Amino acid sequence: MENLIDILFSKVNITLTILSLVLILYWIITMFSGLDFDVDVDVDMDVDMDANIEGGNMDFEDVANAEVNKEDVIPNRRKNLKWWQVVLVYFNFIGLPFMFTFTSWIFIWWIGTAIATVLTGSTDNSFGFILMIAGIIPSLILTKMFTTPFKGFFKNLNADGDLPIDIVGREGVSLSNIKENKLGSAEVKAAETPLAINIKAWKGEAIAYRDKILIIEQSPDKTFYYAKKYQN
Repeated sequence: MENLIDILFSKVNITLTILSLVLILYWIITMFSGLDFDVDVDVDMDVDMDANIEGGNMDFEDVANAEVNKEDVIPNRRKNLKWWQVVLVYFNFIGLPFMFTFTSWIFIWWIGTAIATVLTGSTDNSFGFILMIAGIIPSLILTKMFTTPFKGFFKNLNADGDLPIDIVGREGVSLSNIKENKLGSAEVKAAETPLAINIKAWKGEAIAYRDKILIIEQSPDKTFYYAKKYQN
């Protein structure tokens, strides 16, 4: 047991070990407490809905809870994809809940690095760090292989894993700052159960983080809902 701890917390493996522990803690908190992380961190994404490049801001909750769809990252297939778009799509960070794919990748990378450094006796030297960095690509490939079978599973479920429920006409809370064609996330209660869904602003009207919303209708492709700001 002591040898295993020494390996996992060696100079080479400690970063991935700590990151993996943080992810485990994240999933435990998410599953058992339903805690919302009220952190409004924006990640710039180039979203082009009408062949014009717009700066889209995706909140922390969007990344953690929402499934990002190809239609929102690659709106115009006639244009050449940027390298990061190709990476996200190919390795299933697009089309599956981001945190599911991200967690799978980190765990596979972590385990692979630990095994490689043990077999080569390089848990505390420069060669071990080279192995860790080199392990990024193989771990991404293994992540793609592992997560691909889950596409059909998540496609038939809501973002939180529940069976589909009719939520049109229900009230909720926006977990994103959205306007125009930006994709965001929201929380809606159905039978006292909080559901995480993807939303876009009805008629493009701006909705702020934590605004009360009303769900208007589901998109034709059933990947998100249109919502508008709601006042009691």
